[in-house]
Amino acid sequence: MTEHEITVECIDPVSKPGSYVNKAFEQEEKSTNQEIETATDETPQSSSGLLYGLNDVPSWYLCIAFGLQHYLLAIGSLVGVPLILASMLCIPNDAMGDVGRASLISTTFVVSGACTLIQTTIGNRLPIMQGNSFSFLPPSIAILSLPHNQCPPALPIGYMNTTVTLYNDSGLIVDGEEVWHRRMREVQGAIAVAAILEVILGATGAIGFLMRYIGPLTIVPTITLIGLDLFATAANNAKVQWGIAFFTIVVLTLCSQYLKNVTIPFTKFSFHRRKCYIGKSGFFRMFPVLIALLSAWLLCYIFTITNVFPNDATKPYYRARTDIRSNVIHNSPWFRFPYPGQWGLPVVTVGGFIGMLAAIIAGTVESIGDYHACARLAGVPPPPSHALNRGIMMEGIGVMLAGLIGTGSGTTSFSQNVAAIGITRVGSRRVLQTAGVLFMILGYFSKFGSIFVTVPDPVIGGMFYIMFGMISAVGLSNLKYVDLDSNSCRNIFVIGVSLFMGLSVANWAKANSSAINTGVTELDQIFTIILSSAMLVGGVVGFFLDNTLPGTESERGLKAFNVHHKESENKESGDLSEIDESYNLPFPTTCCRPILWFSRYFPFMP
Repeated sequence: MTEHEITVECIDPVSKPGSYVNKAFEQEEKSTNQEIETATDETPQSSSGLLYGLNDVPSWYLCIAFGLQHYLLAIGSLVGVPLILASMLCIPNDAMGDVGRASLISTTFVVSGACTLIQTTIGNRLPIMQGNSFSFLPPSIAILSLPHNQCPPALPIGYMNTTVTLYNDSGLIVDGEEVWHRRMREVQGAIAVAAILEVILGATGAIGFLMRYIGPLTIVPTITLIGLDLFATAANNAKVQWGIAFFTIVVLTLCSQYLKNVTIPFTKFSFHRRKCYIGKSGFFRMFPVLIALLSAWLLCYIFTITNVFPNDATKPYYRARTDIRSNVIHNSPWFRFPYPGQWGLPVVTVGGFIGMLAAIIAGTVESIGDYHACARLAGVPPPPSHALNRGIMMEGIGVMLAGLIGTGSGTTSFSQNVAAIGITRVGSRRVLQTAGVLFMILGYFSKFGSIFVTVPDPVIGGMFYIMFGMISAVGLSNLKYVDLDSNSCRNIFVIGVSLFMGLSVANWAKANSSAINTGVTELDQIFTIILSSAMLVGGVVGFFLDNTLPGTESERGLKAFNVHHKESENKESGDLSEIDESYNLPFPTTCCRPILWFSRYFPFMP
């Protein structure tokens, strides 16, 4: 019996006793088993330390598991935005209102899944998740707060029943659902029309042209502030029950850092040799997010059924229960198929359109930062101009789709899912495509998808602490290109001022939104949205200072950054094939390269 056969032995009904007495055959078995274990037990690892690189394709069951991790990470934002908008849309807190909320959530899932597939397949082709953007909340809330959109006074409980008579602004009788459908249509129109700007920015190559003037000192505050600006979001979720939040942080840290090299033995069966053997798997390093989330979720469930967490909404720790959103599960339909115009024909207003433009600009700048962070974590060169242009263009199409179908918000890249690549070290494009399919399936099967709405707030908060911290660290890592020891302290000045301005101005704008009063409501909305985005403020300040203060290219980090960034300089280092393989479209485009005008007028093509 060979070394590998000692561990576990399966009796093969076809084999006869004594079939392993031949020494030559034993040696063959030993060699075969070693090959099998080498092929199946060792997880492929790229030179950048990734378990799976951008173009790697894990097994189908691993794709599903990894995709589920991304799904659970995004669930907080995907569910949070519809629940916030629900009260502004005048959806009541009764059984029929729960159906309305479930419809919004299922619509959000389907749109996010479709936009993720579009982006990862024909967009920038990075492993990046698309979903609801909080940048669209201020203009949406502003639209819903206008006088003609005020909720009817003293709406009776269960007003969606047909026995209740309601009237619209024209005095015509409408059914109950029309009360919030009308409000949604105005938000839809503003989002869909404003998305045209993002499509134009990508299609005309304006984004790629702008990147010529963007260096590390602009990228550092832009990416870093994506994470730092969300500290309040993480704290607001974690403060519900700090113990659960810290438990989530500890489990995630243990799995992703301390136990990443620990392998778990398990029994495998070889159909080729018809025998069992012991295999090993790096379970902790592949699924740290899934392990942490499910462990904390299970702990909250135990504390819920044992009433450790009170069943009284006025007492602390109530929102840590797993049953506070259970009505969404009971009242949501089994199957639902969202489609454009499901709430009616979108309505476009000038004020709503102008307000949404600021959200489009904020989302575009945020996505550019996410693209660079995602490329760095996925172990590929920064995206070239055509990939940036195409990514923004596809993102604009995704925002337009969200407006036409009616999610109440536009879509953008999810920073927490970008950070998950750094935690799990899985940067496969196929994983995010699988996650997009999961989103769509769970959106269509809304009863099953609504189960994940019950993930408690402190669990989400604990996950955010790790995820947003990773994003900030990725932004700061770009300082390696910059000369921080220059005698003029130029670069330290740019970094310090841009980071501080981004945080301070954004926090002031969020706390004093009513202080911005130009006399024009639409203009107030634009300034409020722009100044409330720390990433946008810090990025603009860093861009202005870096391009106006005197400094050499070496001092500013442009020389080292461009060597790593530009395709023309990657030819000698052998990185050009990696760029082509990473960012090229999945169908042949070589026929268009000899045509000079093609790339000139279509800057989103390779």
